[in-house]
Amino acid sequence: MAKKNIDWSNLSFAYQKTDKRFVSNYKDGKWDEGVLTEDSTITISECAGVLQYAQTVFEGLKAYTTADGHIVAFRPDLNGQRLENSARRLEIPVYPKDKFVDAVVKTIKANADYVPPYGTGATLYVRPFIFGSSAVIGVKPADEYQFRVFTTPVGPYFKGGAKPITIRVCDYDRAAPHGTGHIKAGLNYAMSLYQIVDAHNQGYDENMYLDAATRTYVEETGGANFLFVTKDGTVVTPKSGSILPSITRRSLVYVAEHYLGLKVEQRPVPFEEVKDFAECGLCGTAAVISPVGKIVDHGKEICFPSGMDEMGPVTKKLYDTLTGIQMGNIEAPEGWIKVIK
Repeated sequence: MAKKNIDWSNLSFAYQKTDKRFVSNYKDGKWDEGVLTEDSTITISECAGVLQYAQTVFEGLKAYTTADGHIVAFRPDLNGQRLENSARRLEIPVYPKDKFVDAVVKTIKANADYVPPYGTGATLYVRPFIFGSSAVIGVKPADEYQFRVFTTPVGPYFKGGAKPITIRVCDYDRAAPHGTGHIKAGLNYAMSLYQIVDAHNQGYDENMYLDAATRTYVEETGGANFLFVTKDGTVVTPKSGSILPSITRRSLVYVAEHYLGLKVEQRPVPFEEVKDFAECGLCGTAAVISPVGKIVDHGKEICFPSGMDEMGPVTKKLYDTLTGIQMGNIEAPEGWIKVIK
């Protein structure tokens, strides 16, 4: 099969319909076997649980073409485990991790012609999700659900290189203690939309959220975990019960310790300490690491020594090593790379 006739190097980070998607339905207490279909439309009741009470959870991962020509996915088992945890928290029937990985593999294989060639900087983004599909008018879980996986080719998150961004300390809260901040639920992202639009209107790239209880500790942004580097080269990541357990962050922590020999601390990070760090980045599936050059706290600027021109040296090593593992240029830890074909 030949690759699709797409200008891979000029893809944006946007949805583009591909040939197949995987669909499985939950009814009468069980999930069916699921099928691959060309139909990208969804027909549900106007009273569906997802529409009335936001009963939906999702994941995001990527498929790559490696240096030796294989199509691979990066740690899909962890996405499956996180989707299980998210589903339990919203009273959604769990779609088992092993079936999740199988569905992801089938969907990527069915859309292999959309996986960008090695060296283009583009990837195939994979979006699995579950939503309540049956009618619900009282406040309760739906009785029926649908699990779907679709794919879309996307360009590199950074066009022309990863230039440091400017973020602001947000006056709103992202997630409450004992709330849903630790799961990947659609409702969490809906709550951040007003703040991100406002941040963009004010000239900022992102928001920094502090903990809702005391507003003194760093949490995360609307869609990424923080990663800091101290002046002596220690990698520090915030720890909190309301932070999403990012697979990218966990992978970067392992890379820091086992590939680069760096000291790592995963702990609560007081906002007062941020001014003392040498580097700052946001980590997630889309960009791996987005370097942060400046944080603005109600007019007061925190400018990191790494500057506004390029990634800091430690952040760059972390980025290069993890992307090297993903693309097959550096040997991966056992179980990290799922070969699709």
